[in-house]
Amino acid sequence: MSAEHIAHPLKTKQHFDILDGLRGVAAVAVVIFHFMEFATPDYTQNFIAHAYLAVDFFFCLSGFVIAYAYDNRLQTIGTWQFFKLRLIRLHPLVIIGSVLGLLSFVFDPFSNLHQLYQGSKMLLMFVASCLLIPYPLVKERYFNLFHLNPPSWSLFWEYMANIAYALALYRL
Repeated sequence: MSAEHIAHPLKTKQHFDILDGLRGVAAVAVVIFHFMEFATPDYTQNFIAHAYLAVDFFFCLSGFVIAYAYDNRLQTIGTWQFFKLRLIRLHPLVIIGSVLGLLSFVFDPFSNLHQLYQGSKMLLMFVASCLLIPYPLVKERYFNLFHLNPPSWSLFWEYMANIAYALALYRL
């Protein structure tokens, strides 16, 4: 390992501001799409009905950014360091989302569903959410695999793509 690499272990390449803008537009489109699902339940009346494609676009952008940032240095930093860097970047949001999801689940004024999941069931649900483990046992909840933090399904697949990239894809 060179002295320069040790002095600047997280030295990054050029930053693409346009990609940040595109990711922001995609995120806003998805938020509007989900809002319109509740505002206008009739899918044919949704003026942004195809915004779900922004998620695919976001995944493609993420793949480009990861490959661009790590292709030349993955062998140097190693697979475990790559995993550690990705966890440090992504997982705090998973934990925060799980805590907020648990609070909204327990204190939901429109449902008493939390009474069915007391004690160890609630703890297991929360731990599964924090660890991004799909938990399909809450069949009464909308989006029942990641019910405390529904957007975490996308982070789950981001993690899977990162694992595949670090173990095999960067060698292509």
